[in-house]
Amino acid sequence: MGVPTNFRAILLATFVAFGTGRVVGFLFGYDIGVISGCLIMDDFVDRFGEPDSSGVFILSPSRQSIITSLLSAGTFVGALAQAFTSDRFGRRGSILIWSAVFTVGTAIQTATVRSLAQITIGRFIAGLGVGAMSAIVPLYNGETAPKAMRGMLLVLYQLQIIIGIFISYIIDLGTHTIKGSASWRIPVGLQMLWGLILLSGIFFLPESPRHLLGTGKEDEARRVVAELNSLPEDDPVVLETIEELEYGIRAENEGGKATWLECFSERNKLWKRTLNGMMLQFIQQLNGQNFYYYYGDTFFKSAGTNLSPYAIQAILGGVSVAGTIPALYLIETWGRRNSLLTGSVMEAVCALIAGLVGHFTLAPAGTPADQLTKRNRQGGDTLIAFAVLHVFSFSVFWGPTPWVYLGESFPLRVRPKAIALGSATNWIWNFLLGFFSPRIANDIGPLILLIFFGMLVFGYVYVYFFIPETKGLSLEEVDEMYRAEVKPWNSANWRPSEKHIHEKAGTATEVREEKDSKDEDSV
Repeated sequence: MGVPTNFRAILLATFVAFGTGRVVGFLFGYDIGVISGCLIMDDFVDRFGEPDSSGVFILSPSRQSIITSLLSAGTFVGALAQAFTSDRFGRRGSILIWSAVFTVGTAIQTATVRSLAQITIGRFIAGLGVGAMSAIVPLYNGETAPKAMRGMLLVLYQLQIIIGIFISYIIDLGTHTIKGSASWRIPVGLQMLWGLILLSGIFFLPESPRHLLGTGKEDEARRVVAELNSLPEDDPVVLETIEELEYGIRAENEGGKATWLECFSERNKLWKRTLNGMMLQFIQQLNGQNFYYYYGDTFFKSAGTNLSPYAIQAILGGVSVAGTIPALYLIETWGRRNSLLTGSVMEAVCALIAGLVGHFTLAPAGTPADQLTKRNRQGGDTLIAFAVLHVFSFSVFWGPTPWVYLGESFPLRVRPKAIALGSATNWIWNFLLGFFSPRIANDIGPLILLIFFGMLVFGYVYVYFFIPETKGLSLEEVDEMYRAEVKPWNSANWRPSEKHIHEKAGTATEVREEKDSKDEDSV
């Protein structure tokens, strides 16, 4: 029996995470970061803003929210739509379709001259691709990654998002001084290059072996499993893996074709799993970090710091990358539950301090720099320091973990639909956050951070009572844990009672034979 090496799986997951990059991974992160810088570029404001009472063009909170949030509106639709293409055209074919949609949306944005409608429509179309890919990537990685590495590979997806944000900040920092539309067209237009790289690389990706078996393509599935483990197709490890997958698929398909309502059925506690996936995505969006990503430039501009808003954003991006790297290790050693609980506490403390310090020490928005007091500047520096700590904590814990949990919580039968619901939840709240945040911050200033503080306290309570530990379990073992109704606070010590094929070399037919003997006894 050969020893599986997962080098190939790591390379594939890394590319998918990059490709689904801005189309979730690098490319999505890039878009989040690039638009925040564009919102305060002079040429961008002149083209898409409106004159105030003195005739100076400004981007009002309402226009900022429209430009920013329309991408998220598209992602909500795309996240649901991919459930149809993932089953019909496969995971690989879906990535191709939605990558093309994203690239078209980016081209529309880049070609905009002065039309607010055109740039928002372009962002909506690009959002369709982003939302679809946000669901496909956890789905694809969850179905191709070995269980011992699944969490780490899904964290790579989050790492690429953060790298995309960081790179966009650096590019904004380098182009914002350029005169004319090149200051924002260059960073926005670069997304077309990222999209083309993704489109070209898709042809090197294999299809998900679970999807291939589900559609009756056993020979191709065997070849993919062998390739992912760097083993020959007739190796016992490959044959055992295929047999286990086939047994699980047969069991899942006993009830006929899955429906959307089945995601909320009692079968295998699917309602609980779907609700958990949706709730984690909801809480993640209201952690507060996206407020800094989207509106950090504008927000920090009023903090009175000596650093430029672009420099602060670049620092936040670098901190985010640094925070996601240890998550690659912690997700498999510390586990999912501990990561979420720890992150809730750390981020809540940061949001509380930053919100109160900002409220009581910052000068009113628009105060000239030469009129700021020492107290104002110290308050601004304190707010920024805790904003950096907040973003770092998010990157280590709440950034990657909800996506890991979403990618490993559902059986093949309903996986595309259940992941679509979780991703759609993420994007609808991303849209609401982007749409309402500038209005709320305009009214209450730094106190908006206390809203995020309240959500983080709620998140801690929810995770403790409802989210089980899935570290080290195969997708089939996660099924068993939910059927056993293990209490979440006891789940870290739970061990599967069923004998799964992949755990026992040389007994590849044990589960099937056990099932057959039961069938004979019942005859």
